[in-house]
Amino acid sequence: MSRNLYVEKDVCISCGLCVETVPEVFRFDDDNLAEVYDPAGAAEEKIQEAVDTCPVSCIHWG
Repeated sequence: MSRNLYVEKDVCISCGLCVETVPEVFRFDDDNLAEVYDPAGAAEEKIQEAVDTCPVSCIHWG
């Protein structure tokens, strides 16, 4: 996977959809905000599902 994946933590509302959808890629940090810990942990299509379902659109490919 060549693209960078990141979460805009100042926008994240800690809903947990990304963590539930792709726990191999996303987790909560110490502030209970989503973070990317293994961007290569799942297929790009599965990660895109998390990107598309984020209610505040804070997950981005860079």
